[in-house]
Amino acid sequence: MSSRSVTVLIGTTKGAFLVDGSNDRDGWVVKGPFCDGWPINHMIGDPQTGTLWAAGGGDWHGAGVWCSRDGGGTWDLVRLTRGTIDDWAENDADFAAMINWSGEALPFTDTFSQIWSLGYAHGTLYAGTKPASLLASTDGGKSWERIEGLSNHPSAGSWNPGAAGLVLHTIVSDPAEPRKLWIGISAAGVFATEDGGVTWERRNRLSNADSCGHHDHPAAPRDGEIGHCVHNMMRAPGTGDLLYQQNHHGVWRSVDGGRNWDDITEGLPSTFGFPIRVHPRDPETLWTLPLNGDSQGRYPPDAAAAVWRSRDGGASWQDLRRGLPQHSCYFTVLRQAMAGDTHNPAGIYFGTNSGSVFASLDEGDSWDEIARHLPTILAVEVLDRR
Repeated sequence: MSSRSVTVLIGTTKGAFLVDGSNDRDGWVVKGPFCDGWPINHMIGDPQTGTLWAAGGGDWHGAGVWCSRDGGGTWDLVRLTRGTIDDWAENDADFAAMINWSGEALPFTDTFSQIWSLGYAHGTLYAGTKPASLLASTDGGKSWERIEGLSNHPSAGSWNPGAAGLVLHTIVSDPAEPRKLWIGISAAGVFATEDGGVTWERRNRLSNADSCGHHDHPAAPRDGEIGHCVHNMMRAPGTGDLLYQQNHHGVWRSVDGGRNWDDITEGLPSTFGFPIRVHPRDPETLWTLPLNGDSQGRYPPDAAAAVWRSRDGGASWQDLRRGLPQHSCYFTVLRQAMAGDTHNPAGIYFGTNSGSVFASLDEGDSWDEIARHLPTILAVEVLDRR
């Protein structure tokens, strides 16, 4: 068993939380809430420095990114857009004084309401917004620029929102190539850049259009594409561009960086779910958490929770249930609410909209509830300190 420590980073509707484990990944302690109770859509950490970032916001607060450089002891906020709170403060001096409102100009005025995702690679911090755009910071989140190459994509005028709006929710980097990046937008699909964001290619093509002709769901693959409502995506370890995604309708695999996608849903109990996770060392091992359907309640099939694992790149699937509730289980696990560590064996973690965090330290074979009664969990990530 590795002796490296793990902190589970949790974004909720009522602030950020940290769940600290011992060197043996036990004795879990919940800390928080942080970030003044803001809705936190995503959290990430830099394992080299321990810096934490948490992002979110909404109509009331506007959008912003919080940063802690002391393990969550103190947090600094960089506000990016206005919210209703600014309108109130402008018209009520007492309220402005109470919240210590400064009235400073915000860099993106009111052009988006939330940060939905964060990514950190090669010294650059990225943020995805609602409505969908991509921001980048080279000074740890103190200042930001919009990546105009994506915003000005020729297809941008046709992007349609998903149920949660037009959100850029997934940011995937290549650990060896700083200029390569993939993003997921619901419901505009997968986009990739290989020149640092100057140009972007839309990558939603089916590898075999004939194999998906039987689907009649509105979000099903058609017209040679897998469907634009990508829910979550992750790059597998290794030198190739192997990607996996959970779509609104199915689980998919691409061996060529998203240029072509293969359907690997067969063997799963449904086509619908939100998160996907890939093993930190084995590109053929992945996990997902199917739900019963988009219009059937969005809870585990038969109200019995299971994480499904494939050891062969999606050719076959196994349900993993030990330690998970098997009766009257109606929770939802959202698109950014499953994470993993890099220990051996790898740890897998997920959070529910009912406020529980489950952890498996044996790659999914068994599960323990390590936190409960939290607010609605929107995101789970892991800071795996080396």
